[in-house]
Amino acid sequence: MDALRKIAPPVIAIAVLLAVWEWLVWFYDLPNYRMASPSDLWPAFWKFRELFVIRGWETLWRTVAGLLLAVGFGTALGMVMGFSRTLREAFYPILVGFNAIPKATVVPVIALMFVGRHDFNTVLIAFMISFFPIAVSVSIGLSTLEPEYRDILRALGASRLTIFWKIALPKTLPEFFGALKVAVTLAFIGTNLMEIVEPHGRGLGALFDSGRTNADYPLMFAVLFALAALGIALYYVVVVLERVFAGWAERGQT
Repeated sequence: MDALRKIAPPVIAIAVLLAVWEWLVWFYDLPNYRMASPSDLWPAFWKFRELFVIRGWETLWRTVAGLLLAVGFGTALGMVMGFSRTLREAFYPILVGFNAIPKATVVPVIALMFVGRHDFNTVLIAFMISFFPIAVSVSIGLSTLEPEYRDILRALGASRLTIFWKIALPKTLPEFFGALKVAVTLAFIGTNLMEIVEPHGRGLGALFDSGRTNADYPLMFAVLFALAALGIALYYVVVVLERVFAGWAERGQT
């Protein structure tokens, strides 16, 4: 029963959204070269089913690779800034300035710097666009750690690594997983930006660009739905991990 209560609301919301979309296309009598309807998507999926499997896998593994790099680098950088106020004040302006640069302007630069290295380019941009929220969340979590805990453990001879594992890490887990949920969607954005912009790109972004070139709106919208499905799946993987490692932080809601 609990599982049904969790599954039913999003399923109903998606069904209502698709129904409204279908009705609007029908009501305004829009041809599919202007706006595809939900009923146009399944034929597009079926027609290009093999490409969706191949391109979807290419997009997924590159996104996950970039996200894993972002987790490692963002966590390490967040620890450095969280434990050192001087380094935090030194790095924050750089990070904020870097994050303020539209990544759509960075993608062509990366594509030109590493011409032909499709996998490297895509993983790199996914990493660059997603590590910021992780680094900031870990930094904030560590910098707001109660000094009494650190003082007591240091008085007992605990090292900084021990303090991190015993106190700091559990405290920062809720913020970390919250940032990771944001980073998942950002990583997909970075991956697809590179796949669309890069010449002879691969993945779902390249399939979307192929649909755009041929004015195939059903294919374009089918790619968008495939990307949304992959993003939702990866998001709920993070939700499961959060419940396993930080389930104690959840508060019951009705």
